[in-house]
Amino acid sequence: MYAIVEIKGQQFKVEEGKKLYVHHIQGVETGATVEFDKVLLVDKEGAVTVGTPTVSGAKVVVEVVNPLVKGDKVIVFKMKRRKDYRKKNGHRAQFTQVEVKQVIA
Repeated sequence: MYAIVEIKGQQFKVEEGKKLYVHHIQGVETGATVEFDKVLLVDKEGAVTVGTPTVSGAKVVVEVVNPLVKGDKVIVFKMKRRKDYRKKNGHRAQFTQVEVKQVIA
C-alpha cells in the first residue's frame, strides 16, 4: 500500500517504514508525530483511489527522525565576460528527516 501526499508544496510517494527528507518543519522535535491530510492518491493492493483534489478521510502519520538536516551547498555564480560583472551567491537548503509510520485510508 502506498500513497501520494503533498507536504509543504511537494508531492511524495510514501509507504510504511520509508524515510523522507521534506522541507524544514518549524517547531518539531525528535520523536514527535506529525499528520498530513493532503493525500492525493491511495493505492490499496491494486485498488487506486484518486482524490478530487484530496482523498477524504485519508492521512499519513510520520515520526520526526531528525528535525534539522542541512543539504549540500549550492553555489550560484553569474558572470558576463569582458564586462567586469561577477556575482557569487549560494545557499544551503534545510530539511527535516521523517519516517512514515502509518498510511490511513
